[in-house]
Amino acid sequence: MAGVGRRRFLGYVLAASTLTVAAQVGEAGEAAAAVPSLPEPADLYDLNDMLTDAALPTSGLITVQVHEDGTASLALPRAEVGQGVTTSSAMLVAEELELPLEKVRVTLADARPELLFNQLTGGSNTTVSTFTPIRVAAAVARGRLLAAAAGLLGVPLAGLVAKAGVVGAPGGRSVTYGELAVRAASGVDVAVSVALKERAQFTVIGTPRGRADALAAVTGRKQFAMDVKVPGALPVMLCRPPTINGTVRAVRNADAVRAMPGVTDVAVVPTGVAVRARTFGQCIDAVRALQVDWGPGTEDGASDESVLKELRAAELPLVVPPLPLLTKAVDARFTFHFASNSALETNCAVADVRADRAEVWASLKSPIVAQEKIAARLGLPPTAVTVHVTEGGGSFGRKLFHDAALEAAEVSRAMGKPVRLMWHRTDDFRQGRTHPMATSRVRATYSLGQVLSCEQRHTSVATDFGHGLGEIITAMAAKLPVADLAFSETMFALTQQTPYDFGVTTQLLSEVDKGFNTGSMRGIYSPNVRTAQELVVDRLAAGTGSDPYTFRRRFLKEDRARAVLDKVAELGDWGRTMAAGTAQGIALHPEYHSVVAVLAEIDCRPQTTGRTVPDAYTGPRVTKVVCAVDVGLAVNPRGLEAQMQGGIMDGIALALSSGLHLQDGHFLEGSWDNYFYTRQWNTPPELQVVVMPPTTGSPGGAGELAVAAAMAAVACAYGRATGTMPTVFPVNHGGPLGFEPLPTVPPVPQSPTDGRTRAY
Repeated sequence: MAGVGRRRFLGYVLAASTLTVAAQVGEAGEAAAAVPSLPEPADLYDLNDMLTDAALPTSGLITVQVHEDGTASLALPRAEVGQGVTTSSAMLVAEELELPLEKVRVTLADARPELLFNQLTGGSNTTVSTFTPIRVAAAVARGRLLAAAAGLLGVPLAGLVAKAGVVGAPGGRSVTYGELAVRAASGVDVAVSVALKERAQFTVIGTPRGRADALAAVTGRKQFAMDVKVPGALPVMLCRPPTINGTVRAVRNADAVRAMPGVTDVAVVPTGVAVRARTFGQCIDAVRALQVDWGPGTEDGASDESVLKELRAAELPLVVPPLPLLTKAVDARFTFHFASNSALETNCAVADVRADRAEVWASLKSPIVAQEKIAARLGLPPTAVTVHVTEGGGSFGRKLFHDAALEAAEVSRAMGKPVRLMWHRTDDFRQGRTHPMATSRVRATYSLGQVLSCEQRHTSVATDFGHGLGEIITAMAAKLPVADLAFSETMFALTQQTPYDFGVTTQLLSEVDKGFNTGSMRGIYSPNVRTAQELVVDRLAAGTGSDPYTFRRRFLKEDRARAVLDKVAELGDWGRTMAAGTAQGIALHPEYHSVVAVLAEIDCRPQTTGRTVPDAYTGPRVTKVVCAVDVGLAVNPRGLEAQMQGGIMDGIALALSSGLHLQDGHFLEGSWDNYFYTRQWNTPPELQVVVMPPTTGSPGGAGELAVAAAMAAVACAYGRATGTMPTVFPVNHGGPLGFEPLPTVPPVPQSPTDGRTRAY
């Protein structure tokens, strides 16, 4: 903006009874390989850049308020689903406002259509896109409080110091923020120029802090959707079809089910037959008792084998032709099976729909889209639909979709009563969102120790981007470094990067089959794409007689990547002598202006893979992980460390044990008991996360970062331990199921009565 320096921004004091301020963001500011690679689209402009730019025009609508009790509050237009953004956002306010962290309260904003694209949580973008707007608003508030104190105390502004919520003046006089909150307020909107702190001045940002909601979480006081108290909202569950997206033809015994103990209502909705009862246990009994004639679904008869055949037929061709005799090639094809996008908190929502209005409570990462879709389905104007965003117990992309919120609204309308809808865990696995099945073919050519080309053709069951990201791509099309691509192809181009100078490098996506319920699971394409590429990198290293670590280091494009790779190799004692059947693997992943490296050690010896745990899959054990992460500037290093730990667990699961088996139009897995996510007995006993010192002045993305690198490192370690490169993921997918599949009719199992016998 004209007339404003590089570190100065414009903010606004808004007309309000106590001090309310907003930001108007607009700053008013490698080693050479033999065959360098041209920049890829994501090197120039990635998904995180796009989300940040889309949020920028409405950043002035994010406000910080100072109250008469001396506290400050921020209604964050993002979702808190366990990633810690309420804590990191509070840290930004506390830093610039000079207020103790415990005096900053961050809540989640209801759906606000005026925010346009500034209320979507995804792409590891929350901290990146709000880092400056929140700080600007807080800095404006601090300046306004100082000015009010100067007038009250009758001293020059230059002689005042703000600290810990108190403004001090020469001579020991002081006044609290609470005493200034009304005086600093304005009756009209006022534009204010403000300077932000330099990094050297930070006392809060960059320091490790515990979660602001930790005590509430461990004491059971944290409020989730199912904790919302709405008068008359009774439990609701659905009887769902036996195949994916099946439809209701007829209900044969609705009256008999209505007469069951506790049951108040039975209603048909587009996704099944809803029952409302006094307790969820009575809902389960009613769901199991329903006799429904079902129509076909979208994937009747589909199986892993049929989908794989469809994927293979849709693969895009490789274009680098066979080269002279001195040139060799690594050519490999990988298969990645469906994975569940179920979060720890099952899908749920509360809804109260009346003839002229509707009110919904749910954990939503795209609440504006949810509001619009619910209004359209109910035949109401969006202004008549209020969507409250509650905290969520996990997401990993799942809560980008509003399935439960829409369903609860439909059920409430059909029954004419408020409802508290909850999906059964089996619903989550069989009718919920999945990470799509995919294949990835990689061909790399090399000669005389140099990599000349690297082609990757990723073919996937279609990913659904109907949660708001598609609209952002449309709106931002003029700024994208790709043109005339479909939503998924654009998303692929904006997220996939090759960290190595491998000559002519191309990564392309093709898609098939839109009949599955898919979603943007953590990392979207990256875990599969990076795992395939990193396994090929190990083959290239072997083909050139190189060590996998030194080979990677030689071809890396950036020093930041080289630094994290060096750190894990050093701390993980790369290359140490290990017993037969055990090995190390190393991998790297750049994403959203951040980079992470992971070293993993695995034990594939028979005494380990053959160990038994009741009703569980054990298999290979990752025994050690070292992770080094560089996000530029970590707002909360402790929170970042926790993010990396969670991503590592995801990566281990995706590589070794957690996948869905598709058979006859439905998934065999029906619970977490069947879906072998990383468990206590498969968690590495040694796990070290190193947050690298700041390398830039602003944060990069972190939420999804570790998944791809961890999955790839574990896969590489498995290949070295067994002597065979894995090509199917998870590696246990072709083995015995390890569980007895639940029936599809009735769609949910009986509530357990033997809980004590299941304790280990």
